[in-house]
Amino acid sequence: MKQTTGVLLQRKYKEILEQWIQQQLKDDALREDLMSNEELRHESEEFLHSLLNAVKKDNYTDIDAPEYEKTLEALSGISTARATKGYSPRETSNYIFSLKDALFIILEKEITDKARLYKEYHRVNKLIDSLGIYTFEAFIRGREDVIMRQTSEISEISTPVIQVWDGILALPIIGTLDSSRTQVVMENLLMKIVDTESTIAILDISGVPAVDSLVAQHLIKTVSATRLMGAECIISGIRPEIAQTIVHLGIDLSGIITKASLAHALRFAFGLLKIEVKKSTDKIKTGI
Repeated sequence: MKQTTGVLLQRKYKEILEQWIQQQLKDDALREDLMSNEELRHESEEFLHSLLNAVKKDNYTDIDAPEYEKTLEALSGISTARATKGYSPRETSNYIFSLKDALFIILEKEITDKARLYKEYHRVNKLIDSLGIYTFEAFIRGREDVIMRQTSEISEISTPVIQVWDGILALPIIGTLDSSRTQVVMENLLMKIVDTESTIAILDISGVPAVDSLVAQHLIKTVSATRLMGAECIISGIRPEIAQTIVHLGIDLSGIITKASLAHALRFAFGLLKIEVKKSTDKIKTGI
């Protein structure tokens, strides 16, 4: 009884692995700075083992079949990890495509019938191509997850709520204010109002490059949410060009307290809280 190619390849697992490792190590694009040779071998061993177990059923076309579940799971983990480490899509897909040569070498050694060899070439080639496409898709998903996480972290860092005085909070906004960032701004501000029991919040937009109708709407929403929490909201950092834009767009900010700078807003807040700040005239004594 003639053994199937899947059984043949599984029997030659060690030879295929060594051929594949050699193919990867001789690649000029090998990133030893991102992954050690030991890690590369361990990664390759696990994936190849799951792949050769899958092809035992002689299925080379449908990678969505149950037998490929562990293979795709391993490949997804590899692609996501490489996306996180900083590999390029080309480097990640080449990891799978380099397996072709190793498989072809074994097929040439073990199959003497030319017609059968051509058929198996074609089937293995199609399988690896399908896995290469899956690898690319998994890598893109992993990269998107990394970008979304980094964007969220940057958004958190770039919207700090600072308690500048008892009862007074300041939130300097730097960069564009979109819908998702507005949500972060409101959440951070409202939580800080509750935690500190503050009654005044200053939104400083000195770092906002431009104000259009959408940005203005986001600011108005933030002010409204702040007032619902029982705190007064002041918008500072209204530069002359921003003031002209607001007037030109016909945006009504008449119900909102606005100030030219954070210093002016802070002085106004002191007045609302009846806080008086004076410069000390006493000389500071220093000694050696």
